[in-house]
Amino acid sequence: MDRPTIYEYAGGAPAFLAVATDFHARCLADPVLEHPFSHPGQNPDHVTRLAAYWGEVFGGPDSGLDQSAVLYLHAGTGAETDLGERFLSCFDAAVAAADLPDDPDLRAAMHDYMRWAVDEVMALSPKGSVVPPGLSAPRWDWTGLHRAADPPPPA
Repeated sequence: MDRPTIYEYAGGAPAFLAVATDFHARCLADPVLEHPFSHPGQNPDHVTRLAAYWGEVFGGPDSGLDQSAVLYLHAGTGAETDLGERFLSCFDAAVAAADLPDDPDLRAAMHDYMRWAVDEVMALSPKGSVVPPGLSAPRWDWTGLHRAADPPPPA
């Protein structure tokens, strides 16, 4: 039996926009995350773009963002060591608060993706870190990580 993508199962674009909106508000309320999330010149479409990117990661339409560009935004910032854990906590809380299916597999898949993503970003946070060019956007399904060139196994 084929399962829908995580994107479809969660509720599509409206669900990911709700998660991104709540997540962004939580980050602005956090004393460590507030600074990177409120800097002047931030793209006014940040929340919409974040929702589209997460949607793409979980099987939704192409967001137009590649992984190298996303990582470049976060690389070399010298982020505090607990920034990643705070980010993950805000994400988990936003997922829990969203009107998503009450399914532990869904929440685990979303948490596992963000754990992986936070680790990837934090690995590039030291000053002088270099992001490799041309990284394909990650794809996360019910079994975990797949790169665009690495199609998921049959269900």
